[in-house]
Amino acid sequence: MIEMTNVSKKYIKHSALKDISLTLPIGKIIGVVGENGSGKSTLLRLISGLSLPTSGKVMVNGETANRRISSIVSYLSEFGSYYHIFTVREAMDFQASQYTDFNMAKAEEIMKFMKLEPDMKIKNLSKGNRGRLKIMLTLAREVPYILMDEPMSGLDPMVRESIIKGMISYIDLESQTLIMTSHEIAEIESLLDSFIAIKDGSLLRMADVEELHESEGLGIRDWMKKNYV
Repeated sequence: MIEMTNVSKKYIKHSALKDISLTLPIGKIIGVVGENGSGKSTLLRLISGLSLPTSGKVMVNGETANRRISSIVSYLSEFGSYYHIFTVREAMDFQASQYTDFNMAKAEEIMKFMKLEPDMKIKNLSKGNRGRLKIMLTLAREVPYILMDEPMSGLDPMVRESIIKGMISYIDLESQTLIMTSHEIAEIESLLDSFIAIKDGSLLRMADVEELHESEGLGIRDWMKKNYV
């Protein structure tokens, strides 16, 4: 379980998050939605332990979130990259050397699904294929929490839907939670169990998608159009 209690994150010139409190269980696919600069990426960085809150507490499985929790969190950064001199295969081997939970057989399967060539050097991959590589390396870890910051960024719009649907088949919802940010709500809405809407660093709403449908007759996109003003 992930718990955030009265969490704020301030930088020199602005507040990225303001007094956020929420609880996220295991076994869900959760979308973090909001406009660019709303605080979505900061939320994921705090959960991953790569950034520390200015105030409040972030707990993951009862532990304070810091860099040590990388043992139970697999994190895909929108801006992260790997050694460009590596081939795809060498990037897989390197990831396996860093994380004992890296499932090489699963990585091989995802690599084929993503249509990546193992001998291609990362520096020669297109932006879209680098995105596929990041998704593969993130999903191949057998950890309870998978965090993805704009995983569809840079991917060809023609293949996004198939990749999103394929990603879900590599997640064990009996034991894993996937939390992803996206500004393209329509692309991920059908996959989500629940969503977190953030505006100007504040929590606007957290709700089950099914509950939203039943109580208000709205999808996330329509609710955002109505309330995110």
